[in-house]
Amino acid sequence: MAINGINKNRNLTEGSILKNLLLFALPMMAGNFLQQIYNIADTLIVGRFVGADALAAVGSAYTLMTFITSLIIGLCMGSGALFSKWYGAGRQEEMQQDVRLSFYFIGFVTIVIYLIVFPGTDVILRLLFVPEDIYGLMRVYVKIVFIGIGFTFLYNFFAYLLRSVGNSVVPLYFLVVSSVMNIALDLYFVISLDLGISGVAAATVISQGLAGVGITIYIVWKYPELMKRRGRMQKGRLRVIIKNDVLTGMQQSVMNLGILMIQGLVNSFGAVVMAAFAAAVKIDTLAYMPAQEFGNAYSLFVSQNFGAEKSERIYRGTKIAVCVSVIFCLIISVIIWIFSEDFMGMFVEAEETEIIFEGVRYLRIEGSFYFGIGCLFLLYGYYRGVQQAGMSLILTVLSLGTRVLLSYLFAPNTPLGVTAIWWSIPVGWILADVVGFLYYRKCRS
Repeated sequence: MAINGINKNRNLTEGSILKNLLLFALPMMAGNFLQQIYNIADTLIVGRFVGADALAAVGSAYTLMTFITSLIIGLCMGSGALFSKWYGAGRQEEMQQDVRLSFYFIGFVTIVIYLIVFPGTDVILRLLFVPEDIYGLMRVYVKIVFIGIGFTFLYNFFAYLLRSVGNSVVPLYFLVVSSVMNIALDLYFVISLDLGISGVAAATVISQGLAGVGITIYIVWKYPELMKRRGRMQKGRLRVIIKNDVLTGMQQSVMNLGILMIQGLVNSFGAVVMAAFAAAVKIDTLAYMPAQEFGNAYSLFVSQNFGAEKSERIYRGTKIAVCVSVIFCLIISVIIWIFSEDFMGMFVEAEETEIIFEGVRYLRIEGSFYFGIGCLFLLYGYYRGVQQAGMSLILTVLSLGTRVLLSYLFAPNTPLGVTAIWWSIPVGWILADVVGFLYYRKCRS
């Protein structure tokens, strides 16, 4: 399907599967890397220039914000799969209608989230068992960062729209500029103006605004046909969109709800463990981030070919994607195992030996099993791409449910302590992988 004026598209229904997947995924990987820079820059600057308590507050707030925005990102991701299916099928009118309906629906959800988080900030922080010594810092930080939720919606909606038609390059451009601005503003607000944790939060929101508003203006001005109104809106399509998007949004939210519950348990072990977890999670997320974005690119590959009714190409692409993801994850596992102490040293001072020790232990346990999360991202992407978002949700509940159950069962009640939390995570990954691949095999037979 041709969308007038759109260039740099990549048709994933034709040509070399491996080449197209990699070239399409690379800008998405780079974009996710730059998104991680938002919080990594915050963590580095806070840890170095503000202090350990502020580091713990920002780290805990990162988990909270990831949970809150995960619903919006999940909704956008679900819509992207629908857009990609219509694009692969060559049905432009249906795609344009779904774009409009999805924008209205996700925009409405974003407003509802605003109405919940601002009045409920203190309730949310109490539920997270935030220690009193960092409560004030975290409250200041999240109150400012909450402002950026709407920008997260705008950026992700239009980024997934462009990716659905094979353009993964333009969203990257906006993230490059906003990430550079984020780092520059972090340094200026914290070091030059001495604004502390509020300056870090403001820098993040301003940078998110640049990416969100910028890509919105770009789409409306240069590619108005993507939002063009054609015919009457179909209520039946709205129901399909809500069902698909909500399932994907729930999958992302459940994933991050489990992480948020783990954060609450981690907080009960004190500021040292909180700081170690805050730094290690940034390293951990950055390490497996390419596998996550490769899974998202693979999902759009599946969606386009599902719309084009090319099931054999999906099957061949799945085998290639699994091999690529596993090989990459094994390489990253070796790097993390060897250099985990050096990576932790980037976030905290050398004399903070307890924080470094706990962070290294976390990274070496998690890092040994990255192949598990790599395969899980592919499974999420596959079921989302073939319009079975419910199965992605089931796998997420299984993975996160296992993690939360084992953590709360063993961490507070056995000599394993916090180590039980670290081990529960890969156990959940692998269990979900087994179920996901068995179901895939059953559907193929």
